Amino acid sequence: MARYTGPKSRIDRRFGETILGSEKVRSRRNFPPGQHGNNRRRKTSEYGVMLAEKQKAKYTYGVLEKQFRNMFEKAARTSGITGVILLQNLECRLDNVVYRLGIAPTRRAARQLVNHKHITVDGKVVGIASYAVKPGQIVGVRERAKNLEVIGDALAGFNHSKYPWIEWDEATKSGKLLHKPERADIPENIKEQLIVELYSK
Repeated sequence: MARYTGPKSRIDRRFGETILGSEKVRSRRNFPPGQHGNNRRRKTSEYGVMLAEKQKAKYTYGVLEKQFRNMFEKAARTSGITGVILLQNLECRLDNVVYRLGIAPTRRAARQLVNHKHITVDGKVVGIASYAVKPGQIVGVRERAKNLEVIGDALAGFNHSKYPWIEWDEATKSGKLLHKPERADIPENIKEQLIVELYSK
């Protein structure tokens, strides 16, 4: 399965914000990567700004180009604001819901838990990270995986009330998607309108 497996700090430095790595690297080298990263840069074109925003969204959610374009086209066919619908669909991917529930510390770790069949949806094991979770569905940890150290460490001290669109049940180690998130509730720093403009060219 294809995905970005290169240096996380390189992506963070390219966009000037924490996307995959940690703040620690950017505090030491807060300039773009590469031989000429510290030199004065030319002004980015309008197209370059839109492209960078799309790339940032792809890296944030761990989606490749073909899949991302398909998600955009699906959002464009749905009535409503295309950019917001795109972000809502990305937020409802199974790997992202696992991450938002605090079961995994990062989206990469969440994707691995899903691929290794540690996650259930409505009691059935689902091993597809891109599975679209629907409102009302319950995402939980498989019984045999509840004692995994990585899950215990991630859940320890996690604040489940910060995402109003999901509800967590500590007793069963499962969460319910109450509804698709509103744009104001999605914390990612993504200018979705620029992505819409890029694909509309």
